[in-house]
Amino acid sequence: MDARQLLNTHVKLLALDFLTLKPIPHDSTSFSRNGTRLSRAETVGVVVTRDFKPNRFLKFDIDDGTGCISCVLWFNRERSRHFSRRSPSHVRLISQMAADFASQVQIGVLARVRGRITSFRGNLQITVSDVVIERDPNSQILHWLHCLRLARNCYDKVAVPPKA
Repeated sequence: MDARQLLNTHVKLLALDFLTLKPIPHDSTSFSRNGTRLSRAETVGVVVTRDFKPNRFLKFDIDDGTGCISCVLWFNRERSRHFSRRSPSHVRLISQMAADFASQVQIGVLARVRGRITSFRGNLQITVSDVVIERDPNSQILHWLHCLRLARNCYDKVAVPPKA
């Protein structure tokens, strides 16, 4: 697998692996795992903390049994420069989805979280793009198994540069 193909892919990671990611110098949007550049992640775990700031953000921690991953879900997208290039109806839809996700994220629920890997004040976090509340308790075990298989067969493969 070409390591470049993982850059904009939501890679499945356990907190144990997520918390060892290293920032890539001169590239604030990418992080490194054993030399492989990553920018997006997916995790599954139990919501153990929840800090809600109305009209600003929801910050919560996901515990997958190997550690805790901080997650932040932003609400103020209408005022964000990042979203100014999109149509207002699209931004309103994204904001409504964020509000719906926030109402579902409660302490004790099993959640699947996907988003961008970011760093805030030196701490890694996931800037959430979507949340799914899992109904099947086996989904966490299946996520662990997927993470282990992907780490062994995909993420930990040494990238071989193409021959010229």
